[in-house]
Amino acid sequence: MSNAGNPYGGYGGQMTGQASFGTAPQAPAAGGLIKDTTTQAFGRDVIEESRRQPVLVDFWAPWCGPCRQLTPVIEKVVNEAQGKVKLVKMNIDDHPSIAGQLGIQSIPAVIAFADGRPVDGFMGALPESQVRQFVEKLGGPQGGADQAAEIAAVLEEAKGLYDAGDFDGAAQLYAAVMQADPENAACVAGIADCMIALNQHERVRQILDGLPEDMAKAPEIQAVATKLAQIEEARKLGDPVALEHQLALNPDDHAARLKLAKIRNVEGRREEAADHLLLIMKKDREFEDDGARRQLLEFFDVWGFKDPATIQGRRKLSAILFS
Repeated sequence: MSNAGNPYGGYGGQMTGQASFGTAPQAPAAGGLIKDTTTQAFGRDVIEESRRQPVLVDFWAPWCGPCRQLTPVIEKVVNEAQGKVKLVKMNIDDHPSIAGQLGIQSIPAVIAFADGRPVDGFMGALPESQVRQFVEKLGGPQGGADQAAEIAAVLEEAKGLYDAGDFDGAAQLYAAVMQADPENAACVAGIADCMIALNQHERVRQILDGLPEDMAKAPEIQAVATKLAQIEEARKLGDPVALEHQLALNPDDHAARLKLAKIRNVEGRREEAADHLLLIMKKDREFEDDGARRQLLEFFDVWGFKDPATIQGRRKLSAILFS
């Protein structure tokens, strides 16, 4: 995926991971599996790209009702194929010459290209099952599943590097995954986490602000957005040494303790942050309308279900709630 269309492509100056995904095709360099094309770009988007993977060309027009029926179906199938094929859409009202050269007389018409030439096709708004069969005939039914398993393994390896403090190494693996799966929300979140760890907070904000709405709603992306908000909030909470001094003078200063918990969280001292909130809960569940518990649950969401601090914190929380 070229950096021109990729807001996270410029991480650290280089994003050239070395992961390999077997025989599964790379995602198209132009940014994603689905795009519109023009007469001028047809050679690059279809002919050249089809030498790397099959390309479906969907000839359509805005006035065509069956075209509107086919569009969500074929886009869904192509996305689920995870790189086995690419979909290129051509509006024949704006760009009629290619359809004329191919002898297309009715739409929707879908023509499959491979190795630079048309190899198959269909006309009309077929049901999803038939569209899926068509795509599987071109790319094979198992390729996407195999690739998904390999991607999952690389993401797990990247997470291990991140947990070990190798943020650059983790980011390179995430970048490699994005070559095969540009719309992978976990991958985007992983790169953003690496940037946060390397204090590239403004860059992360730019990434989050530029994401499409559906990806921005993914749980992984929401967790990153919450983490960034916590960091931005912690910067405004004051000096942790001064807060500790306040607590030494008055251990029941829950407002100071809550601020210190938020600061310790962004410092990575998660167990300490949780313990501060748990202490507030033990002493005053009504403080800020049970605010300590709500803050702790927000921490858990960001840390992840399997994080040791989450596991330990949930145990302590249960002991308080159910004792």
